[in-house]
Amino acid sequence: MSLYFLLGSLTHDGQRMLHTNPNLIGDRTRNMTVPGAEILGRYAVLGRYDFVMMVEADDNDAVARLSLEIGMHTGLHLETLPAIPVGFMGDWMTPDPSDQAESVGLTPDSTLEDGPGDE
Repeated sequence: MSLYFLLGSLTHDGQRMLHTNPNLIGDRTRNMTVPGAEILGRYAVLGRYDFVMMVEADDNDAVARLSLEIGMHTGLHLETLPAIPVGFMGDWMTPDPSDQAESVGLTPDSTLEDGPGDE
């Protein structure tokens, strides 16, 4: 399963819903079920976003379905971010010496049309 962060901003409808029910996000998402996706944590935050949710899902399709369900029931506009562990990034970002391109030098008297043995 992969980890995702859902960054949520309240829409105008969401603000009205939250004013009526201050526990809206927890109440509406606590028992929400979408096959292949599970909400691990919900947090109210300060700044550009109002809420952040940590989600574990089988794939992008499952988290997309969950994101739509949450948005419909809570009045949140959600931005879904797949999370990549920092240690994992180092493995594929480090160049493999065997993948390096071989340097080919041209001498001043050679042309691009000349191939090996074309003399």
